[in-house]
Amino acid sequence: MAALFGARVRRLRTAAGLTQAELGDRTHVVSTRITQIERASGAKPTLELARALDAALGAEDLLVELWPYVYREAFPDWSRKFMEYAERAVAVREYAAHVVPGLLQTEDYARAVLRVGRTLGNEEQLKERVTLRMGRQKRLATPDRPELWVVLDEAVLRRPVGGQTVMRAQSGRLLAAAREAHITLQVLPFDQGEHDVMGGSLTLLTMPDGSEIAYTEGAHYGQLIEDPDEVRRFALTYDRLRAAALPPLMSLDMIRSVREDNHLGAKVPSRSERRRLAQEQLQQSGRRQLRGGGRRVPRGRRPGP
Repeated sequence: MAALFGARVRRLRTAAGLTQAELGDRTHVVSTRITQIERASGAKPTLELARALDAALGAEDLLVELWPYVYREAFPDWSRKFMEYAERAVAVREYAAHVVPGLLQTEDYARAVLRVGRTLGNEEQLKERVTLRMGRQKRLATPDRPELWVVLDEAVLRRPVGGQTVMRAQSGRLLAAAREAHITLQVLPFDQGEHDVMGGSLTLLTMPDGSEIAYTEGAHYGQLIEDPDEVRRFALTYDRLRAAALPPLMSLDMIRSVREDNHLGAKVPSRSERRRLAQEQLQQSGRRQLRGGGRRVPRGRRPGP
């Protein structure tokens, strides 16, 4: 993909009658950087540079649309292969143990999740990852969109990723998504106890030919499973999770309940704020007593007229 990207840049540059140095000047990089991109050598182009090249060459977002595929080449083979499968899947079944699945994340929630990655280098890389994640969601609005069935662990709803404001918007996104005919949400409550996927998340993809792929993921690893017998075992595990989870309507009620609890919890003053308010009340009480003559008159012993 990097070679294809470079070939497109070279063709567009030549058609525009620009030298590598002239294109570098227009995109604020040195000419050798343009050479690297056209030869698919050196570091991959950033999203910011892809946008600058698009603008300079009048490519009408051609390079920006191609950029995510170039960016993926930095991912491990199994991760890249999973993303390729996911783009063609006709059905996606997912159990999320810790965070909302990427296909249903708001941009602020995605930013909070991706910010804590061990491999994050800088803010530009964070921006690229968020853009890539948001871009994958576009398929849910296309005619060939997959059927999406998600089982959320209750922990996903209760962990305030990004803070209460971000979490409230994310809960709203889940409720809105559940109104779509092709999306089903369930919640696996804490009281269901232990289960077979407690250590991470599980995704099952159904391909156009009816075959299935499984993908398991933990905090710092992922595994793609293509062996049919193993995939069938994971599919059975998922069916058990789905059976143990709350029905869709009850699940939505729980999402609303947790959302409201979080909203109310956000209004509870912090310990330092409560201490400050208590001190102000004591001071106000003292001032009222001084204005009343410096001493309180016991009830039942009021002075006569």
